[in-house]
Amino acid sequence: MKILETRTAPNPRRVRIFLAEKGIEMQYEEYDLMKGALKTPEFTKLNKFQRVPVLVLDDGSAISETMAICRYFEETNPTPALMGTGAKQRATVEMWNRRMELGLMFAVASAFRHGHPAMAPLETPQVKEWAEANKPKALAIVQMLDAELADRAFIAGDSFSVADITAMCAIDFMRPARISRPEGLQHLERWYADVSARPSAKA
Repeated sequence: MKILETRTAPNPRRVRIFLAEKGIEMQYEEYDLMKGALKTPEFTKLNKFQRVPVLVLDDGSAISETMAICRYFEETNPTPALMGTGAKQRATVEMWNRRMELGLMFAVASAFRHGHPAMAPLETPQVKEWAEANKPKALAIVQMLDAELADRAFIAGDSFSVADITAMCAIDFMRPARISRPEGLQHLERWYADVSARPSAKA
């Protein structure tokens, strides 16, 4: 079993943090997306969408998409639970993780992929107006999170979850996307300091 990744990309990092929280050791294989490694016939056979990460199982089958990989390990290694326990908590974690993915991470990734010159060969066409349009969307989510975190420790409640992993990786990715985090968001900064101090954040 191994995971194919580009280490500098945020989605593979989400999986590494998830596995570190569960104490699961994994073999990783590096693919340089900037050099076209995801466009080869061999990689495309594993993931036709040509994205990382990809989990290759011992039987040779492949699972792609970040949350699908995390779900596999949540099912095979249920503790600690990072996707909630019980119907209500699982639904709450899912709700907040989707908000962090579709709201924050998507906006930050769009700003990066359409705004950073190095991404021009991979993002065709690269629409700089779309990059700029997504920056205030990301900032709006960050400001909303500050208010939400005023009365709870983590994104989806009192326990660390996959929603915190997604949010932290998205916020860290704001820097290469050239989105400045607003100052004075004390609840967000408290949460960010806490999650960034976890050993898994360095995975």
